[in-house]
Amino acid sequence: MPRWRALPDELDPQVREFVEQLRRVVDRTGLSVAAVADRTGYSKTSWERYLSGRLLAPKGAIVALAEVTGTPPIHLTTMWELAERAWSRSQTRHDRTMEAVQIAQARAALGEFGPPPLATRETPETREGATGRVAATSGTAGPAGGSPTTPSAPAAAAGSRAALFLVGVVGVVIVVVGAFFLTEGGDPKQAVGTARSPSPSAGSPAVLPSGVLCVGSGCTGRDAEEMGCSGELVATAKTATVGTTLVEVRYSRTCGAAWGRITQAAQGDEVGVTVGSVRQTGSITVAGDTIAYTPMVAVRDAAEARACAVLASGQQGCTG
Repeated sequence: MPRWRALPDELDPQVREFVEQLRRVVDRTGLSVAAVADRTGYSKTSWERYLSGRLLAPKGAIVALAEVTGTPPIHLTTMWELAERAWSRSQTRHDRTMEAVQIAQARAALGEFGPPPLATRETPETREGATGRVAATSGTAGPAGGSPTTPSAPAAAAGSRAALFLVGVVGVVIVVVGAFFLTEGGDPKQAVGTARSPSPSAGSPAVLPSGVLCVGSGCTGRDAEEMGCSGELVATAKTATVGTTLVEVRYSRTCGAAWGRITQAAQGDEVGVTVGSVRQTGSITVAGDTIAYTPMVAVRDAAEARACAVLASGQQGCTG
């Protein structure tokens, strides 16, 4: 049975070449994915995603892999830069496709309104009443000294159709925008152009670096590596030792978020991070894994976060 599964057919050729090179580097060392995770500081789950082409590895992971395998980092980082550009282009194409789908849905929804209802059949009685009402409310001045003139019946019907159409358009726009926010997890109070990025917290950069997909409250509950908040953008803010296990508060100022991590741990060990009343947890569920980390929690400062470890042996401890 081959060690690696086939890469997705839709993977960009540049990204495919990069992932295949990563696989060759790992194969040359004879290390398991769990061993690579243990030595690089990135989780086994993350390396499985990197090596299967489901997620582009951050630059920090590539540098760490080069160090532990004795591979010249310049070669891997050059390939990573090319793959990162290709990955960004693929994401842009995906976004444009989604926009096209939304436009098509909006047009289809507009078509569902159909033609406006036909005007009530005119009779002498209704014509006389309508003429009086129109003359009283919307008549226009006729020639000097003459009586006001009234719009013709076709013009009035056209005005009714235009009003109905405008009402329909407004309704469809509201429905489409509402659906967009529900599916994308956006805040209806934000402008449409910024719905994909949460409002940054105080001190966060107004423009996010390439590859960073969240900031502040938008990062809470999300995976740091998937959101581009790890690698070169993260630092250890606090540490503590529980038995032989190291527990850390990991903090990314760029993303305005913190998370907990344990290393040199074992199956059944758990790590949690708390910021105020918000708590996120992670644990080691697979034998052989030694690293676990929590989802992120939004913070304004790393001092707000506290990480704790609860080991399978019953030992517990927290950062200061």
